[in-house]
Amino acid sequence: MLNFTSTFKSPTESAGLLIARIILGVVLIAHGWQKFNEWTIAGTTDAFTGMGVPAAGIAAPIAAAIELVGGILILIGLITRIAAALVALQMVGAGIWGGHFSSGVMVTENGWELVMVIAAVAVILLAAGPGQYAADNFIFKNKEAAAKTPVAA
Repeated sequence: MLNFTSTFKSPTESAGLLIARIILGVVLIAHGWQKFNEWTIAGTTDAFTGMGVPAAGIAAPIAAAIELVGGILILIGLITRIAAALVALQMVGAGIWGGHFSSGVMVTENGWELVMVIAAVAVILLAAGPGQYAADNFIFKNKEAAAKTPVAA
């Protein structure tokens, strides 16, 4: 079973994970919002088609949703590990099919630096969990505690 809570107990470690979640969440929300509102899904689909992304008409709304919803989930720390896994996979896919890997490192040249930094932070959250200051801990730790509490007769 996937553990939604974090194994980190130190307030310092949890503060670091909180900062990482906030920054990653805001970046993802901005990118997802941009795909829905500024570029629109049709425009994002056209851009993906131009980059050679397979099934661009399907990939564009999925990418936008993963970024917007995943960003919100990561920001508040809710089902963080699942959201982080989806974000990491999407960013690797963007690197491969979005042409980022073949464009070198620098983002100014459509390079892979941004997508891989996003993927790296997502992998850290996938491995470490959300830290103590996350909705996952309030929801799932309370659920675990309730399950262990004997029922009074």
